[in-house]
This record gives sequence, structure tokens and C-alpha cells, in this order.
Amino acid sequence: MKKKLYALLLAAALPLGAAAQSITRLNPTNWWVGMKHNSVQLLVYGPQAGTLAYSVNYPGVKLVKTNTVENPNYAFLDLVIAPTAKPGQVKLVGSKGTQTVTQNWELKVRDNAPKGQGVTQADFIYLAMPDRFANGDPSNDKFADMADPNLDRANPFYRHGGDLQGAAQRLGYLKDLGVTAVWFTPVIENDQGLTNEAGTMRAAYHGYGFTDHYNVDRRLGGNVAYKAFVQQAHAQGLKVVQDAVYNHVGNHHWFVQDLPMKSWLHQWPAYTNTSYRQQPITDPHAAQIDRKVTLDGWFVPFLPDLNQQNPYVANFLIQHALWSVETFGVDAWRIDTYMYNDQPFMNRCNAALLAEYPRIHIFGESAVTSVVDQAYYVKNKIDFPFKSNQPGGLDFVLEGGMLAGLKEVGTPAATGWDNGAQRVYQALAQDAVYQAPEKLVTFLDNHDHNRFLSEVGEDLDRYKIGLTWLLTTRGIPSMYYGTEILMKNFKNPTDAEVRKDFPGGWPGDPHNKFTAAGRTPQENEAFGFVQKLAQYRKSHPVLSSGKLMQYLPENGLYVFFRYDATGTVLVATNTTDKPATLPTARFSERLSGFSKARNVLTGETLSSLATLQLPAKTALVLELGK
Repeated sequence: MKKKLYALLLAAALPLGAAAQSITRLNPTNWWVGMKHNSVQLLVYGPQAGTLAYSVNYPGVKLVKTNTVENPNYAFLDLVIAPTAKPGQVKLVGSKGTQTVTQNWELKVRDNAPKGQGVTQADFIYLAMPDRFANGDPSNDKFADMADPNLDRANPFYRHGGDLQGAAQRLGYLKDLGVTAVWFTPVIENDQGLTNEAGTMRAAYHGYGFTDHYNVDRRLGGNVAYKAFVQQAHAQGLKVVQDAVYNHVGNHHWFVQDLPMKSWLHQWPAYTNTSYRQQPITDPHAAQIDRKVTLDGWFVPFLPDLNQQNPYVANFLIQHALWSVETFGVDAWRIDTYMYNDQPFMNRCNAALLAEYPRIHIFGESAVTSVVDQAYYVKNKIDFPFKSNQPGGLDFVLEGGMLAGLKEVGTPAATGWDNGAQRVYQALAQDAVYQAPEKLVTFLDNHDHNRFLSEVGEDLDRYKIGLTWLLTTRGIPSMYYGTEILMKNFKNPTDAEVRKDFPGGWPGDPHNKFTAAGRTPQENEAFGFVQKLAQYRKSHPVLSSGKLMQYLPENGLYVFFRYDATGTVLVATNTTDKPATLPTARFSERLSGFSKARNVLTGETLSSLATLQLPAKTALVLELGK
């Protein structure tokens, strides 16, 4: 099946044949005057569009070069937009013999709406799958003219109808929880048919198989709904993170169906999957073939792998990134499968975004297991042959340390030499390899991992310790939707088990867990716990700008401080199954000058700090006072 699909894609690459010349697509669909990025490579597509001679007659817009490629249906026009250019309709004229084809391409004026604001440690990101979060407009649930016309909430692998309007209606819920930024899995069109994976037909509801970069999926509400969502989020003081995919597209992408050139994709004599191995990239002893398989092998057979060393591909992706931020006003940029991309291309793309939007935060997904490998993909202090310029990244190493340590909470292993909280301590102890570890995005689970509650054995004490660590240690915390209401499950046997609908997001749901009345007492306890910490974090800069000092865990007790000129917070965790008395003389470096504290979670006042009483399996968060 893999070989057959791969062969079909290659066979569709370069269709020739006579046809009347016409232009059916221009990408990017528009640009703006006053952009720093004022050199635009306009992709022109249509039957025999590449056989036309092009001209542009518009003040301030110069056609520098017309590039033709293997497929005569494409031309790539290099345009330069002068600072003096005015907004308007640029008339693109293509001619051949007596035939003339004209197409308008718009230059817009830039608006003053917020965009590229970035996310920092002051933020708390909420990750959701829009198809599974809330349905605000049932009229866009399915379309008969799309490759996948199905909708069935009873089928875990089909689309369920969640959309951007539904998410917008829940912004108040997120703000009340203490969230400051919303990150959706990709909203770009995935006009993919069902794929047969492990004998099960599955929809592309996750969003990672783009079929048209310049359209938000109609089933989510389209471009208009996305722009409206961002505007409504900004109006409520919330930021928006866009999920980007550069490594691959869906096999139904319009340009895969009619490839501009063979080198648009990574080609192999026979289908070659990536090894998913991180080591060959940083291994100084690695064989070139191992590096090539990691980077250029396809992620899966139905996600063709883009060749970013092809300059036309690189320009297409960079321009789309800039277009997205400018069009929709998003604030941060999460990059899928970061480690599988051509890294010089990634630096170029990151640089273009940062030049246009200096405050934007960029953080990629490199699902690695070692600090050295993780550091490779961000700004670091290691003498690698390649130097990444990515400001941040997803902190998979810390996630692994926290989960492994939390599973040992309340067991004899909690006090082991390298166990329990030691795993967290050791991950953070290696922060010296990063230029800015505080820009890493921390998390306990996501749409590809087992849900956090299930990972910790549905133990509420472990759950609370984990959320405490997440919301008080260094980094930009991110939480997967439903964690606050104790949604659970393992991804085995299928990913769908960790991507269930948020209860109450659909009319007629038996329980509406967006409301306190719809939640069980334990769910309200969890929600309130997250809310208390998140709201405290939002109003206390020490947890967003303060330094971190941690002490070696001893006897299963782990203590760290966040501190700056605005205050000091002490976090003390007892990972054992017995209450403990903790003498504090060892922490005098940070406790000096403080004589009392307030328990952030309970409001209790401690009048003495000589010793701390730590209940079993508990993390205390103490705001210190003089």
C-alpha cells in the first residue's frame, strides 16, 4: 500500500498536454505595503500558465524575474514592492501570441490590530483540538463537495464538528480558568479523504495534512471565523498561537496533485519512511544515510515530505508564515515536527518572522529524550556545527522527567538516588546548555501523548503536584484541554482515546463541564486547583520573571524558589507517602530576611519558617513575607 500510494503521487507529478492558458491560483493571495519583507515570489498556477510572458504595470511594483519550472502549469514571479507603493489591485498580465490573460493581485494596507505579541513566562497556554472542543455552528459540520464528507461523533476517528465559533464562545471559560493564550492544532484546510491506518479508516480532524495553505478549513469556519476568533481573543486579553507545519503536507494538497517539479518533494527510488530517530542529527559519528533517512524520509505515506532545500518551496513556506501572522494577527508560532525540517531553512524562516514581528515567540516540536538533542534545535551554548536561531521549543525532556518522577510519588522509589523529584531536578540542572531556558514551553501531556491524569495512575495527589510544578517552575506552561476537568485515557490502542470531545461543547451533551454545575465535586476540585495557581501566576510577576533556585532533593523532599525584586515564592514537595518535617536552615540563602509565609493554595498564614510541615504527597506553594 505504501509503495502504491507513493507511485501514484509521483505519477501525478508532471502532467503535460495542451490547454488554453489561464490563471486559477495566485499564492500568496495578497501582500501588504510597508512590509519589511518586500520581495515576494508569486506562485502563478493554471493550465499552461508557465508558458505565458508576464508583465506588471503598477507604481512601486517591479517584476524582476519570471521563473519557469518543469511543469508548464506554473510560473514563479519575483516581485519587489517599493516603500512608495500604494494599496490597490495590481494587474498581472500574461500573454502568448494573440492571447492575453489578466489577473488582479491585491496590495493591502496594514492594519493596527495587535499581532506577533509573543508569549512569555507570564503566559499560560491552553492547547485544544478545535474539532473536539466545541461546536458553535452546526451548519459547517460537513460539506458534500469535500473529500471527507463524514460527520459522526460516535466514531472516534471521524470529524465531530467542533469549530472556531464554538471555541470563541468558550473564551470566557478559559479566561476564568487563568489561561492567557490559546493554541489550536492546525486550522489550515485538510481536504483529505479518509486514510486507512492499521485497518481503521480515519479522518484528518487533527489538522496536520494541509491541502491549501491559504484557506482555513471550512468545517472550522474558514478564514473569516479564524480572524474573528483572534479578534475576540485579543478583546478578552488572550493571545493566539498558530500551529505551523513545514515538513509535510497532505497527499490531497493541490500542488501535490500537480507537482511544480520533482524536487518539490523528497524523492526516493522506493518509499522511505523517516526512522524517527533523533540521534543521527547530533551524533558526530553518524553516517550520512542515517541523517538523510531521519530528515528526508516521509513521516507517513499520506503526508508527502517537502524539500525545503528547493528555493521555491522555501519561499512558499516563508511567505505563508508571514501572510498568516499579518492576516490573522496571531501572536506566537508553534512548529510541528521541527527536527525533521531542513535546519538552515528553519533559521531563515525564523529570521523572517522575527524581523517582521520582533516580539513573536517561536517554539517547535522536537520530540527528543536528551538535553543535548533538545538544545540543538534552540539557541544554545554548545559548540554544534550548526547553530539554531529558534528562540524556544517544547520541553520534552522536562515533561519526561516530571512524568517519571510523579509516577514514583508515594512509592519507595521516590527517595531513590535518581528517582522521584531527582528526575525533575536533574532535567533543570542542565539548563546551562540553553541560551534562554525560560523560553521553553513546558507541558505534562498533549494530543500525541497519554493524558496526564492516566499517566499518574488517576492519583489526584500526583496530579496536583504535577500541575504545581508546571505552573511554578521556569518556562512557559502549556496545558492540554480537559486536564483541568480530569479528562483521562491512554493513546493505546488509538490516539482518538486522548482526543475525546470536551463534554458540554455540543448542544444536547448530557453534561456541560464548562460550568461548575455540570462538573462532579472532584472535577470542580481539580478545576479550582488549576484556577487558583493560574490566576496567582497571572497576578504575581515573580513566577514569570523571577529566577529559579532549586535544592538537591533529600529523602524525597524537593524545594525550589522563584524570586526577584517583587517577591519570593517557595515550593516544597513531599513525594513520599508519609508526612515530613522539613528543617529550613539549609535554605538560608533564599530564606534570609523572611519570617513568615502565606500558603497560596489554602490562604493559611505561617508565622514561623524554622521548619515546614509537609503532608504526604503534597506540594506547598508559599509566598514569603518579612
